[in-house]
Amino acid sequence: MKLSRQLPLNALRVFEAVARCGSFTKAGAELGMTQTAVSYQIKLLEDHLERAVFVREARGISLTATGELLIPKVTDAFSMLSEAIADAKHEAEGVLEIRSTPTFASHWLARHIGSFQLSHPGLAVRIMRAEKPVDFRTDNADVFIWRGDIPPADAEALELFRIHFAPMLSPRLAESIGGLQNPSDLLRLPLIIGGGTWWQAWFRKVGVENPETNMTTIDTFGALDLEGNAAIAGNGVALLSPFFHREELDAGRLIAPFDTYMLDNLKYWLIYPKNRRRLAKIQAFREWLPKKLANDLRLLPQELSPNASILPPENCAP
Repeated sequence: MKLSRQLPLNALRVFEAVARCGSFTKAGAELGMTQTAVSYQIKLLEDHLERAVFVREARGISLTATGELLIPKVTDAFSMLSEAIADAKHEAEGVLEIRSTPTFASHWLARHIGSFQLSHPGLAVRIMRAEKPVDFRTDNADVFIWRGDIPPADAEALELFRIHFAPMLSPRLAESIGGLQNPSDLLRLPLIIGGGTWWQAWFRKVGVENPETNMTTIDTFGALDLEGNAAIAGNGVALLSPFFHREELDAGRLIAPFDTYMLDNLKYWLIYPKNRRRLAKIQAFREWLPKKLANDLRLLPQELSPNASILPPENCAP
């Protein structure tokens, strides 16, 4: 007997979608099917098994014991099929598409991705800046480097690190007021995002209560690469991370006059779709990224300890 007759593949596909969505209607919308067609496919599956897979209740549906037994293996099976199709299209080893928050893409990933490519010469890398979360169902991205609190439940996630912030500015701007002796001296200069809560938190940490931070140049909505460029140009003082601006600090284009750091309240994560987690290119990047990050994190000043004060939430996209 042919496999297609042994296994109701379409019904299993619908069953997986209903179990994941928790609704016949939502599954139908995802699959482009009517609720009646979804119900029909579930009935075909139940007829094939000679037992129910869902309990229909007034408030919704739930899996029966048979459904609970079936769903993990069905999910894994469709994941393996997706990976097989990707391999057949030469997507598995051809191009690794990385989406990343803008500053991480420009100030770290673009500077270090060469070592990954040297280790994987047969794999092309495409880096794209992304300010909004990636939807792996509709986007072509393989992985997403994302900054947030809790990673999406429908994706695999690897916690990477959190960054520290301190005031940074151009040496010329500091000299314009005869240098900086105390943190309160910064109030004599334009503060980039001067009205932000992060500046308030940093000043409180160094003992400056109720600082007058109304003198502001630009508001970049937390884009650290733009803030860094503005600070280098002498347009103001920015709260920046030595992780992203180590080269500028080493070259003297920026200075960090005070070694009081604040810890970001959000974390960086490596996110990738569950159904593609076994792809060789994703596994290779997942192995390389934390090792490469660890080397750079060890180079940061000793003051950057996990016990640093945590910055309050702020709308930003590092």
